[in-house]
Amino acid sequence: MDKSQLTVTAHSDASPERVFAVLTDWPRHEEWMFLTRALVTAGDGHSTGSGLAAFTGVGPLGFLDTMEITRWNPPHTVEVRHTGWLVRGTGAFHVLPRAGGGSTIVWREELDLPLGLAGRLGWLAAKPISAAVLRHSLRRLAELSQDGE
Repeated sequence: MDKSQLTVTAHSDASPERVFAVLTDWPRHEEWMFLTRALVTAGDGHSTGSGLAAFTGVGPLGFLDTMEITRWNPPHTVEVRHTGWLVRGTGAFHVLPRAGGGSTIVWREELDLPLGLAGRLGWLAAKPISAAVLRHSLRRLAELSQDGE
């Protein structure tokens, strides 16, 4: 299976603790993650082994991304393993303190590309769009996190 990596970053004036709290408030994902609603499907959503499901789309049109939390280290790291049919691989959010205050938020995905050559070619077209959408979402997370501080 072919793999592809995608990493985007954003800066927030909010503390790592505040950013991490908003980031891992799974029902609030729809406030900052582009066209995505998330919920906890197993466990408490705040520990290794917890299950998550995120639907990205409009109305019934979209896809479901199921995940398992594989690393939980507040307020700096949450990592997941994507377990769905369409989205497989790993993802991670890292919230790093910035000198002088605030945070740098890093979103990294390492995805298993399906469909062989067709998947690789499709990813060539989709990757720049995906990066722009993820970057936009992170900027929204950064702004939302600042609202409470």
